Amino acid sequence: MNGAESLIRTLLAGGVNDCFTNPGTSEMHIVAALDRAPEMRCVLGLFEGVVTGAADGYARIAGKPACTLLHLGPGFANGMANLHNASKARTPMVNIIGQHPATHLRYDAALTSDLEGIARPYSAWLRTSRTTAGLGCDASEAIAAAGNDPGRIATLIVPTDVAWSEGGVVAPKPLVPHALLPPAANVEHAAALLRNGARTALMIIGSGLHGAGLKAAGRIASATGAKLLAPYPFARMERGAGRVPVQRLPYVQEQAVETLKDFRQMILVGAPVPVSYFAYPGKSSVLAPPDCVIHTLASPKENSAGALEALVDALSLNDKSPVLTQEAERPAAPTGEITLPGLATAVAATLPENAIVVDEAMTSGRGMMAASRGAAPHDWLANTGGSIGIALPLAVGAAIAAPERRVLCLTADGSSMYTLQALWTMAREGLNITSVVFANRAYGVLQWEYSGLGVGAPGPRAANLFAIGRPDIDWVLMSKSMGVPATRATSLEMFGVLLRRSFATPGPALIEISL
Repeated sequence: MNGAESLIRTLLAGGVNDCFTNPGTSEMHIVAALDRAPEMRCVLGLFEGVVTGAADGYARIAGKPACTLLHLGPGFANGMANLHNASKARTPMVNIIGQHPATHLRYDAALTSDLEGIARPYSAWLRTSRTTAGLGCDASEAIAAAGNDPGRIATLIVPTDVAWSEGGVVAPKPLVPHALLPPAANVEHAAALLRNGARTALMIIGSGLHGAGLKAAGRIASATGAKLLAPYPFARMERGAGRVPVQRLPYVQEQAVETLKDFRQMILVGAPVPVSYFAYPGKSSVLAPPDCVIHTLASPKENSAGALEALVDALSLNDKSPVLTQEAERPAAPTGEITLPGLATAVAATLPENAIVVDEAMTSGRGMMAASRGAAPHDWLANTGGSIGIALPLAVGAAIAAPERRVLCLTADGSSMYTLQALWTMAREGLNITSVVFANRAYGVLQWEYSGLGVGAPGPRAANLFAIGRPDIDWVLMSKSMGVPATRATSLEMFGVLLRRSFATPGPALIEISL
């Protein structure tokens, strides 16, 4: 057995069954090993940003890592933007990167780079395998280092001579350590704050926003009156009728400050202190009131769900304690001309049960969560790191992790151009994804951000940098060229019809909304 085969067999033994890849010559022996391991699903992306974004979406839904297979330093660098988002989401991921052997590195060939230097900023665990016999063990340690929830990005660099040489050994399934629970003192202090009667918010991320963690949060809110909040950037939230309602903090700084102004206490559950995305002249970056007492129940590296369950015990609650839940609020299908509120209502009226919503519509989609709070139960995935171009790849990964569920991808023309190759992967894999592209022919968020600087309206040169028309991008034609059926909605009635049709039809579909 060569090193490449021991690598793949070790990944499979460790529960890593899906590989997202755009390989090159330095990975050919690993590709050959994949050909001999049909248990590993291999998904091709035509750009590495699709590969890393899809691995992120997969892990958020599956609760375990996928692996990526990338080509040398340039290949890793192409995927770096969505690795930034994955690192902020605390997504478990195992990157496998091919590398030249030492005998070739000394010649500084065209694709030679400081691969470890490039990978280090987005790799919580990083190693270059040195021996064929040790490659399996290295892969096993990478799986353990990636963890699950919260997870980390583990990167294993594999020189080609390590991969092609004989003497590979399959390592046994690794022991993945459980996430740490917060100290008991943190839990007791949080319970004391909740008992003192002051207006209190719980700011939650990670496993506190789904499953047992979210249910524990609902018990705490029902018993204490605390408000459940999530930062604007979060990885995954279960929501809809019958689930625990959590309010997302607005992106717009003034709106976020208004949301938090009455809270005298804030308990952080895996979340950092809430701050604005950017700095603005004369404004504080911190969104909470200056006199708000902030207590960390669980750090971002600790188990959010476990922390909330410990807080349930500290408050003397139990499995029979009431849980705060959202009532069903299915609106009627809207009619008339296209408006942003109407589009949000149409989504809420048609969203199927158990859907997965991927959301990167930062301007056109801001009303979507409020409108759909009482829709059929669903999951919501968001952009966690602010690096745009994640929606389409994230949808690919989510659909592969849960093929029986429908994925609704809410995106925009500007951000989708970063990773539009994901449409091709959707078609090739026959994924159940409905992509809605809000085509406003502009970088809308940049227009809004410019207005917040207090320097007046943008001049012609600045305005030209925010506009992405001239020529207009035809998403219907582009989508069809990549194998995804596409239509343009020109009214709210038509949008609703197209949504329902796509939800009922297997495979991918795209709907363009011209704004």
